[in-house]
Amino acid sequence: MNIFKATADFERWLAKRLPIVRQDVALKHTHMAEAPFPFFRATFYRWIQLWPEVCPDLAKAPAVLAIGDLHIENFGTWRDEEGRLIWGVNDLDEAWPASYALDLVRLATSAYLAISVEHLGVTRREAAEALEEGYRDALAAGGKAFVLAEHHQWLRLLALGKLRDPVRFWEKMQECRPLTAKPPQEAIRLIEASFPQPRSPYQLRRRIAGLGSLGHPRILALSSWQGAFIAREAKGIRTSAWAWCRGISSEEVYGAKLVERAIRVKDPFVRFHGHWLVRRLAPDCSRIELASLPKERDEARLLYDMGWETANIHFGSPNAIAKVKKDLASRKGRWLHKAAKSMHKATLKDWEHWRDDWKGSALR
Repeated sequence: MNIFKATADFERWLAKRLPIVRQDVALKHTHMAEAPFPFFRATFYRWIQLWPEVCPDLAKAPAVLAIGDLHIENFGTWRDEEGRLIWGVNDLDEAWPASYALDLVRLATSAYLAISVEHLGVTRREAAEALEEGYRDALAAGGKAFVLAEHHQWLRLLALGKLRDPVRFWEKMQECRPLTAKPPQEAIRLIEASFPQPRSPYQLRRRIAGLGSLGHPRILALSSWQGAFIAREAKGIRTSAWAWCRGISSEEVYGAKLVERAIRVKDPFVRFHGHWLVRRLAPDCSRIELASLPKERDEARLLYDMGWETANIHFGSPNAIAKVKKDLASRKGRWLHKAAKSMHKATLKDWEHWRDDWKGSALR
């Protein structure tokens, strides 16, 4: 199956599970043709098709409840019940039982794609080594969540850089167009229940965000409370693309389980309800894009922390950790670097086919 058939087949499967937004799917296709990194982010369904073919040995490594769609821009911040700033994996929509190595190889591959366009200043080998070292150290130490309070000052300063300006953030929220379609009553009920009481009037807007989930319904509720903006989002979710890939009828959303089981300080505003994920949106509660980070940063250290946080999530499968440690100890040499290079090559090949076809269709 090539990238075109895989995409068409996956989108048919998706349309049976969510009321997809057709114009957003078309926008996703355009972004996929622009560059390898957005293509990579938008095509997790294709990654899991290629993974066992390109890395058959690693695909058989011990399984954990894996993140799945992991990449260097799937990290962000939120506030815990005490108001402390937390940093960690932002999106668990594609969580599914899979080889622990999948998350590491996908994370490393995303770093390689960023390096190729000079968004990261380390070498590919250095990136793989930093990720693996962080993962190994976290496994040995038993893991620890990233609470950006008295610890991790450098990461806190990185996360709260000047480009995460609250004025600009709320300007972007206000720029979202009004929602014209009739919203599902379940989504409205969940949004209203998540607002502080007494609830202020709110506006419903259509939010376009993400790449892997572009096409899923996103309903933004924007309100003013105690003199300043607040926002909630209801995002349509479904079972992982793994179910499509394997032809499984399961509708289970594993992200909710992973939030509870992993070494993680939870966001009290995140709620999973059937096919909806409701969450608070705020300047300090969002995904961190690589381009928004300060130019002066310790990139090897950042990648190390990403490797550590990956292990934090894998600790959500406690019965598998001993097997993971044993398997990891048997991996010698630059196994992660080699695997990421292979998946990087396979991703680029798919992207080139997609790009060339997209250019050709524009000329026809």
